[in-house]
Amino acid sequence: MSPSMTARGSALCVLALLNFAFVFITGADFVRFISFRAIYQNITGDSPICQDKVAWTEALSDGAVLGALALDAGLLALFVAQHSLLAWAPVKQVYQAGLGVLSRAAYCCSTAVALQILMKFWQPVHSAPCLWSVRHAPWNVWFPVLCFALHFLCWAIMCSILLIFDYPELLGLKQVYYDLLGLGDPMSHKSPRAQRLFSHLRHPVCLELGVVLWLLPALPLDRLLLAGSLTAYLALAHSLDKQDLAYLAAQFNKKLQVFASPPGGDTEDGGDRKAE
Repeated sequence: MSPSMTARGSALCVLALLNFAFVFITGADFVRFISFRAIYQNITGDSPICQDKVAWTEALSDGAVLGALALDAGLLALFVAQHSLLAWAPVKQVYQAGLGVLSRAAYCCSTAVALQILMKFWQPVHSAPCLWSVRHAPWNVWFPVLCFALHFLCWAIMCSILLIFDYPELLGLKQVYYDLLGLGDPMSHKSPRAQRLFSHLRHPVCLELGVVLWLLPALPLDRLLLAGSLTAYLALAHSLDKQDLAYLAAQFNKKLQVFASPPGGDTEDGGDRKAE
């Protein structure tokens, strides 16, 4: 192997690994931002989350409240624009042609940067009423604990789904590995039906993320804006159809058959199925 090829491979590996670490850290920050920080604040009561004594008309005419909501809306618009624009086919073709094997890593990196900006400059709204707030004993203690447990379960499910969907490939690490081995694009090794599904399924964790967004002991205005905007985006961004759902159902049934079949698969039914 020539020195130039070795240098190229080393540079690709370093960039892919740095991107992997950055996206992973951003994901951990996002979990803290969207889930556990809000619940912890409810449990400890370190600072007031909302002002129930303030009338809605007064709150919605307050310049500070409107300014914070406007900034938060702008941050959400920045994230949605980045996430959608780079997934748009004409733009995607341009940066894939320019970045090659690093195109997926670049997409994930830009998404992580947009999320870091959103989390860094997000403005909480504490000077307005909450849409709901659980404050009466004993639910002011037990309901935040219940939310914490359900959030933890949802994040565990989301991590499991990402691993099933090939986390290194989602972050662009596998593309570099396959390129260095001369195997081409990892997606080309999947079946046509799987490729079709992956082209439509942009967010495989919609339901669990929806639970995390809305299940909180208190819902201030800024959280309503965050949850409503991301829920609408998740609902509108995918384009699954009947063929994709049929493929997912078939794959799920195959997994159930694998777990239900005895070790070794030496049964007569198993032999009949193989013959079919």
